[in-house]
Amino acid sequence: MTLPSKRPHRRRRADDPATAPPGPPVPPPQPAPPVSPDGGSVVRATLYRDGRKVSSPGTLAETFRLLRAEPDGMAWIGLHRPSEAELLSLAAEFDLHELAVEDAMEAHQRPKLERYGDTLFVVLRAARYLDAQEEVDFGELHVFVGPDFLITVRHGAAPDLSAVRRRMEEAPELLALGPEAVLYAILDAVVDGYAPVVEGVQNDVDEIETEVFRGDPEVSRRIYELSREMVEFQRATRPLVGMLHNLMAGFAKYGTDEELQRHLRDVADHVTHTSERVDGFRQALTEILTVNATLVTQQQNAEMRALAEAGFEQNEEIKKISSWAAILFAPTLVGTIYGMNFDHMPELHWVYGYPFAVVLMAVVCTSLYVVFKRKDWL
Repeated sequence: MTLPSKRPHRRRRADDPATAPPGPPVPPPQPAPPVSPDGGSVVRATLYRDGRKVSSPGTLAETFRLLRAEPDGMAWIGLHRPSEAELLSLAAEFDLHELAVEDAMEAHQRPKLERYGDTLFVVLRAARYLDAQEEVDFGELHVFVGPDFLITVRHGAAPDLSAVRRRMEEAPELLALGPEAVLYAILDAVVDGYAPVVEGVQNDVDEIETEVFRGDPEVSRRIYELSREMVEFQRATRPLVGMLHNLMAGFAKYGTDEELQRHLRDVADHVTHTSERVDGFRQALTEILTVNATLVTQQQNAEMRALAEAGFEQNEEIKKISSWAAILFAPTLVGTIYGMNFDHMPELHWVYGYPFAVVLMAVVCTSLYVVFKRKDWL
């Protein structure tokens, strides 16, 4: 899919000056300063003719009026988190489909490419790597592309479209090719923004591998968080491959400029490479998680063996102590009985009483020693 060639006349509203009765000539508009993001959701609106900037209106209403006065002009309107009223005004002016407008309002859409009549609706997921937090931040960009207008609706910090605008304005011959050229430049910027993310994630994967074999207890959480980010990254890059192939399939049908064809093929190569890298990261993280689980299990088994060995040694010591306690208890018991000072004890006046007590204690102790020795308690 791609855009058709630019129509000679754009669809206009009933109050369009092109359809109104002839009147006095309209003086050329004076350029307005770019709109500050702090003053509203309109980041910047610019009119171009033949690849050259004509004016920078300060409001949407002024942009609409000036575009109607420029039959061969093109409007590039950049919005950041626009209000519902602003999107509805754009929909009324450029005949945007209500489903596309609804998607742009709600955001959280998957990357896709839809055609509604003469308008293309493109959803892109941009990404940037935050070094301080060591995480990936995702943004969402909705693009409406018509025969003489391009509207970008940005949700999030990425991508930086001001750089795209500057680059296109520095190449008027490319900008003169129309909104389709701007769309390809935006696609290129989004895909180029993936490269630093890929490098950052590669560093994270290398660090995680080191932490796994170092036995860092927090590495499992980091693996899980990075895996979740790679799932989001896959959702951003995989559909984009099919979208670009659909655009390339329409080159011959819509007579796309040869220079734009080269640009889009280059973008398609980059996004395919990025998608393959992301798939490799997910596979690597899965393998690292398996290795980490194996190492944790081995560590737990080693700790259990150490505890078991310590328990076995402790049991052996308890056996020895218990055996000697039992051996020493026997003469203590006999001696305690014969140590009682009772008058009526038969053994007290027996001639062999003392030898008998000594022999009895020796026999009991020896018997217990032999029994415990045979049981390997001693």
